[in-house]
Amino acid sequence: MKIICVGRNYAQHAREMNAPLPQEPVLFIKPDNALLRENTDFYIPDWTQEVHYECEVFYRIGRKGKYIDPKYALGYVDGIGLGIDFTARDVQQRCKEQGLPWEIAKGFDHSAAVSTILPLSELADPFKVQFELYLNGELRQRAHTQEMIFPLESVMAYSSRYFSFKAGDYLFTGTPAGVGPVKAGDHLQGYLEGRLMLDFHIR
Repeated sequence: MKIICVGRNYAQHAREMNAPLPQEPVLFIKPDNALLRENTDFYIPDWTQEVHYECEVFYRIGRKGKYIDPKYALGYVDGIGLGIDFTARDVQQRCKEQGLPWEIAKGFDHSAAVSTILPLSELADPFKVQFELYLNGELRQRAHTQEMIFPLESVMAYSSRYFSFKAGDYLFTGTPAGVGPVKAGDHLQGYLEGRLMLDFHIR
């Protein structure tokens, strides 16, 4: 399986990163070794001095798909959850400055914390949801998926042109404004439609 991620999919986040609004989805991939499940604590790697949290709604792909038509895209989804895209920001910036790829800053081990996956039927409308992230009890991120620049069906249609979907793949849909660094001892809690989904510590 793989984790397909969308960058800069919320306008305020693009602005806080001093990045232009994208004209088409910005994609990158995390490998399966990036997954961190069951609210296991996240350990900061010893090769970075600046790891940032990025809270995102993700969807699980339920069946194979390629060149998916937007009007059928949502039928390929079979679950929803909340995740954290951990980013080694100092390493990413250094790679960008050198004109190098920055997969090591995004796809490292345990850089994709994921909640339990909910069946779509558990939410009134799983494609229109609000989510929040708290750091040490303080609200840091809050957004609604309707605020995404590229809605889910558009992202799926676009990304399936390049990457065939397989059952079990994850699609991270982008983070809103409010990203920031974590340090050892921090406590992250994430809510999806008021339901506590993420609850773990940084080590």
